[in-house]
Amino acid sequence: MGSFLNDNPLLLLIAACEIGFWVLLAAGLFARYVLRQRRLSTGLLLGVPVLDVVLVAASVADIAGGSRPGLTHGLAVVYLGFTVAFGHSIVRWADAQFAHRFAGGPPPPRPPQHGSARVAHEWREWGKAVLAWTIAVGAMLVMATVAGIGVPAPTDWLGDPFWSWAGRISVVVGIWFVGWPLWTTLNPPRERVADRVR
Repeated sequence: MGSFLNDNPLLLLIAACEIGFWVLLAAGLFARYVLRQRRLSTGLLLGVPVLDVVLVAASVADIAGGSRPGLTHGLAVVYLGFTVAFGHSIVRWADAQFAHRFAGGPPPPRPPQHGSARVAHEWREWGKAVLAWTIAVGAMLVMATVAGIGVPAPTDWLGDPFWSWAGRISVVVGIWFVGWPLWTTLNPPRERVADRVR
């Protein structure tokens, strides 16, 4: 295990970025709502997107240095795509939780459960997944260009360690589309009578 990590320092950086995301987020919100240090909080929260910049820079530098894009580079761009697309929502959710628990804020709003509001919610969430896919595949194209390698046909993505990540997230986005926004649009949940009575 140790030799695998030594041979894949980018994997350690991805793990460090994931841990750093949650540490900076928690520290920033703790500073804001418990310590009442808004300036410190802002500084800590501004460090969250910096982690993405560090990860991208390290990935591109590794490839520019002669490494062929592989499994770890693919994981790095998928991580980048999902943190950019979903990071703001996660920060907003965590902020509402902290404000409610430590600053007397209102209970965090729950996602809509019924009707057209639920349908719109599912389409918005799926849109974030599409944005994550776009960022990840776009970053893969940049890395492939820097490395001077071609782009295989989508039918060959799963056979390539680097491009297999594009295949995986394409499957995830496709399943997400069918299972949530499409299904909810065709069968929008209706409010139960018992819920209306409350």
